[in-house]
Amino acid sequence: MSGTTTFHLIRHGDYGLLGRVLAGRTTGHSLNENGMAQARAVADALAALPIAAIVSSPLERTRQTAEPIAERLGLDVAIDPDLTEIDFGDWTGRTFESLRAWPGWPAFNRFRSTAQIPGGESMLAVQTRSLGAVLRLRTAYPDGDVAVVSHGDVIKSIVAHFLTIPLDMFRRFDIAPASRSVVTLSDEDARVLAVNIPPPRL
Repeated sequence: MSGTTTFHLIRHGDYGLLGRVLAGRTTGHSLNENGMAQARAVADALAALPIAAIVSSPLERTRQTAEPIAERLGLDVAIDPDLTEIDFGDWTGRTFESLRAWPGWPAFNRFRSTAQIPGGESMLAVQTRSLGAVLRLRTAYPDGDVAVVSHGDVIKSIVAHFLTIPLDMFRRFDIAPASRSVVTLSDEDARVLAVNIPPPRL
């Protein structure tokens, strides 16, 4: 395999529960008006790039972020379950305020490499599956640009891997809603070209 694959890692836009409730994988949470405007702004930013494929997490908020990009570029949105949100198990649907008093929540935020979510998924498992998706896309598009629309911590796990940042330290950088991070992969090297680029001013 030759050439370089450029990944545009895009977090979904704003939605009603953002920053208040840990929605996790629950369905039925769509982008709000601001989130839709963010998605259109991301589509504008990518319009001039040679995007060969758009791949999204299955959840509504990611698909709705991907759809304006696909419409602008004349492409379909492919769905990859390995790009979905963390399974937050027993924490799903709880407010962040209530989680501060939940046993294990502080440890999860300080020690992502070892902390366990009750009834949920480990951060190492998230990183393993999301990197698997990236490597499959590298094989499928060995010399093209790929837009990947996913979730904040999922994207963080990918970026942290290529920056060789331990999972326990990945809270030291942000992946904001509708932001874009850029990673290139070739047979010889992997490079992180940008992290957390905001969408164009709305």
